Amino acid sequence: MIKHRLCCAVVVAAGLAAAGVSHAQNWPVRPIRLIVPFAPGGNTDIIARAIAPKMTQELGQQILIDNRGGAGSTLGTAMAVKSPPDGYTIVMVSAAHVINPGVRKSLPYDSINDFAPVTLVADVPNGLVVHPSLPVRDIKQLVALAKARPGQLAYATPGHGTSTHLSVEMLSHAAGLKMLHVPYKGVGPATMDVVSGQAQMIFAALPAFIEFVRAGRLRMIAQASVKRSPAAPDVPTMIEQGYKGFIVSSGFGMFAPAKTPRPIIDRLNASVVRALADPAVRSGLSSQGAEPVGNSPEEYDRYNRSEIERWTKVARAAGVVAE
Repeated sequence: MIKHRLCCAVVVAAGLAAAGVSHAQNWPVRPIRLIVPFAPGGNTDIIARAIAPKMTQELGQQILIDNRGGAGSTLGTAMAVKSPPDGYTIVMVSAAHVINPGVRKSLPYDSINDFAPVTLVADVPNGLVVHPSLPVRDIKQLVALAKARPGQLAYATPGHGTSTHLSVEMLSHAAGLKMLHVPYKGVGPATMDVVSGQAQMIFAALPAFIEFVRAGRLRMIAQASVKRSPAAPDVPTMIEQGYKGFIVSSGFGMFAPAKTPRPIIDRLNASVVRALADPAVRSGLSSQGAEPVGNSPEEYDRYNRSEIERWTKVARAAGVVAE
């Protein structure tokens, strides 16, 4: 009897495993939801929409963008991580994913263990832009104006603890400035309020504002990269302007919920890598200041772990208090 039961258990387990493999092999058989945990028009949204058509072509099923902004990206990200691990819900994250553990007292998920890494899609430097009415053309002039008008210059961000927020806090900490923080539900709305003059500046990843700079509706006065981006070759870096080690870039990557079968992760990874290899996609991202990446799930996992550690140290050094 015991042997019979053991044999039955083995048969059932083998059947379930085979069913799981079959499911992964047949995937996808319906559209895939790609959650963007920010409002439309922001950097994460721009990059997700740049690769979605090619992913659709590669996978044979439509990639549906679902914008779910709020709470520094944690609302949409939590929605994704609580979805069934079947490959039909994935999420595109920004640097907020690796910053949040160091600037929030609690999160509705574990930033490492609740996710199955797919790939780092693109890396984008942050840049500082101001409304054209602000009489500054470099960091030195901005610092002088901010010191002359303490607490009066308003900077827009997509929320507390984002790379946009930390970029300004790093500058404020280094230069001894006091400026007014105005948070929004996404970098898109935040950028539009700088364009309209409701806020004076934003220190965000380049795709959010580069077209406004080219149109003369915003003025870019610095970029926080090691070297100048090809998308803004005439704008000096923070390092060039005297701020040694001031490097802020945003990694935009893709996750599935933890326990998503590895064959599905591999197919998702391959679809993104092939999308990024497309000349039109690469050219479009590069023109926005985004550097296409497309690494392995293991490499992306190591990246996330190291970035969480790095940004936690940055937040503490800049005096950003956990909320």
